[in-house]
Amino acid sequence: MSALMELVRAGRTAEVVSLLDGMTDGERRSHFAALKALRKELRAAPWESDARRAYPALLVAGAACQTGAAGVASWIAAADLRWSGASPGVLLHILSGRETDWLADVTHRLAQRRVTAWVPYELMAGLVRLCGCPVPTTDAYVRGWVDHLRGSWQRGGTLLDRLRQDPHLRELTAALFETDDIGSRLQWPNQDGPDSWTGALAQLTVEGALDRGVTVDACVARLLRGGAAADQRVFLRLLKCLGLTRDEERERTADWLALASDATSTVASYAQSVLGGLALDGELAPRHLAEMSEAVLFRTEKKLVRAQLVLLGKVLARDASATGELLPTVAQAFGHEDAEVQERALKLVERHVKRLASVQARAELAMAAAQLIPGLRARAVRTLGAPPADPDPLGYEELLPPAPQPTRLAPAAASAVELAEEVGAALASEPGVSGFERALDGLVRHAHQDRDALLAALEPVITRRWWDSADRAVSGDRFAGSYGAVSDAADGLDLLLATLRGRIPTATLHARVQRGSTSRDCVHGALFRAFECRLWEVAHRMRTDPLPFLLSTPTWSTGLLEPAELVERLDTYRRLGARVAATDFAQALLRVRRADREAAESAARRAAALDTKEGTRLAAWLTSEVPALPTVRRRTSGPRVLVELGEVLDLQEDFPAEFRPLGRPMSVFQKRAWCHHWDDDIRQHWSALLPERRELVAARLLQDLSDLAVDDAQGAAAALPPLAESGGEAGEAVHLGLAYGLGARHEEDRLAAVDALLVLAARGQLDVVRLGTDLGQLAQCGAVKTHRLAESARTAAATGANATIWSVLSRTLPVLLADLTTGGAAAPARGLGELLAVAAECAERSGARGDLPHLAQAATRRGSSRLVTQARRLRNVLVEEVAA
Repeated sequence: MSALMELVRAGRTAEVVSLLDGMTDGERRSHFAALKALRKELRAAPWESDARRAYPALLVAGAACQTGAAGVASWIAAADLRWSGASPGVLLHILSGRETDWLADVTHRLAQRRVTAWVPYELMAGLVRLCGCPVPTTDAYVRGWVDHLRGSWQRGGTLLDRLRQDPHLRELTAALFETDDIGSRLQWPNQDGPDSWTGALAQLTVEGALDRGVTVDACVARLLRGGAAADQRVFLRLLKCLGLTRDEERERTADWLALASDATSTVASYAQSVLGGLALDGELAPRHLAEMSEAVLFRTEKKLVRAQLVLLGKVLARDASATGELLPTVAQAFGHEDAEVQERALKLVERHVKRLASVQARAELAMAAAQLIPGLRARAVRTLGAPPADPDPLGYEELLPPAPQPTRLAPAAASAVELAEEVGAALASEPGVSGFERALDGLVRHAHQDRDALLAALEPVITRRWWDSADRAVSGDRFAGSYGAVSDAADGLDLLLATLRGRIPTATLHARVQRGSTSRDCVHGALFRAFECRLWEVAHRMRTDPLPFLLSTPTWSTGLLEPAELVERLDTYRRLGARVAATDFAQALLRVRRADREAAESAARRAAALDTKEGTRLAAWLTSEVPALPTVRRRTSGPRVLVELGEVLDLQEDFPAEFRPLGRPMSVFQKRAWCHHWDDDIRQHWSALLPERRELVAARLLQDLSDLAVDDAQGAAAALPPLAESGGEAGEAVHLGLAYGLGARHEEDRLAAVDALLVLAARGQLDVVRLGTDLGQLAQCGAVKTHRLAESARTAAATGANATIWSVLSRTLPVLLADLTTGGAAAPARGLGELLAVAAECAERSGARGDLPHLAQAATRRGSSRLVTQARRLRNVLVEEVAA
């Protein structure tokens, strides 16, 4: 071994540099092959102490011993050498003797690397200084420049001071405006002083270090281009800091029009204010204002639309000659989703329509009034001469989105190679019930058929798993994590793969099957134990007595298993002489479809004819009556309303010990301090445990679902659509969980709850009285916030479910209105006016009539608040016939 290689292996970087300094180019090149071999050797165990010690010296030596600029750049930016810790100063020293053009080539090759290559900015900037080449303006270099300046505060002075000293200020500042996703780096600190990017760049523009026209144009161009929200915020803030003059604003009228039409809300609002100022000063032509109004009034943001209507009202009041061009554009707001916006637009038209000379324009306004809600349309008939609505002899018809249909699981992968691809994909992302169950069954089948071929196909997947270490076995508790639990789909697949690989001792597998779950119990414990125990027994049998396939693999994506299919599987087991796994058979019983009594009884006769213990058990299970729901008791815990379940005897008789907790009484006061079931994805697999008894699952998830509304938690509502698609009665637990989801803090959770509501409604399983009453109780005690419920209700109604949402809200609103009309001291709930607006719109569209308790008293309150105006609107809809 050469002296250089000994020093590199020892990690003595300073001595490596000294030795390389004394070598010729030819001597350096002669060592490169050995350096490549060492790099390949270290790559096999990059985190071992020998590798960590050698990497800094290896990086420096490899950069010095190559000839080509491309090779040097690739070596320096290589992923395995990235965290070597070698100093950029050392690399600059070792490269400093090269030709200027060669250094420039290396510089630009490094700068063109992806940002994720983490090439040190200090190295690239140092190379620019060495060779005097043009400064790169790539993403990697610009981001590095920004991070370097932000991290240089220790040197004293402000960011403005450091930018003033930068010799490449103009080039790099121009590149800032072309770099995507740079806003997150520029927005802190969130102020406009000399130590912020916006304040510093604005001051440099004032001083003349940056050209003002170029900077303003670059800001506007970046806003027009769109992009990440952080980018838009930063460049808008910079534009405001520049303080545009009226001439600069007027010169860019076309840009403001484009931004008001298509930009994000905050940017559009700024453009709207600029154009509004020009319009009120008479410097914006009516045709441009009309063009702007057409676009802004089409937007969904109520704040922008209202501001535009106010602007139009001011301009029309000042300039009567603009009526012909501006008033027809107001009709754009007649179709807005917010009834209050529609009313404002109608008032504006009514105020100025007498000055509209064009008969055709008047007719167009009258025709546009057909988009108004029924109450406003009736008014437009009187004031604008709009045509009356055609009477609908058939009445309102609810058009609900179709309920999703379950999909049949495809057969397990035919080849081991195909199975390996599926398992790898399932481990990379949550596979869902279908993907997990197919992968599980495929592993069992192929392990039974040809274990060696399966292991060979799985080699690329297994070698990437954290537990695959050739020098030690993995204990059960260590494999399953600090809680000793196989708690999600990936854990389950890992368990089988580790068993196949021989990483878990047979004694460990046997012990886990014998003693059951080691996890401390919680409200989810029964679901978790049933999910986990099957996986441990399958893994144990895979090692000791491989199963030919799984009995419990569902037929449908919901987890349901067709009875005829289960009978066929048991028949195959009988012919093969295979021994049934108790937990696999228990899971199959819980999944088999019993709701279709004809199919169940037919399959039961065939099962009994098998003359096996399992066939007899299945026949009895299929012919027994599906028991009613267990007794349910509602319990209050702080602002929450939860449910407790009584005993379910049929889930305790002849079931393995780990399944019996599913049938035991469930209390809401079971301890949760030890609960580690925080993975949102596992809940869909729990739903598939009991696909015809969703209430048993929903009751155990109710605490998590209540957290969405009460504690602003996130993610648990993903369980609601699978519950809605499952079978069995949708009782108190399902409807309470749905109520919490509709009042969730996060939008994605509310959307999941809306999806579940629509699925239940489409399947005829939604109890609107129960849901509406639950929502009223939860809103009254503060668990569900009214403004969140209003958002969910509006989203659901927008799909066409107007009658459904009205039926729910007609039970919720009386509870919320009661305190306002019976002398209660409580202030009106925030968002109650918005909820009334949704209810009024649903009532108008569905033709609802009748009395709503406490509504009349709310409508007669003084004032013109949104609550009062919407209460009056709803009262008018319910008690008055719409003018025809």
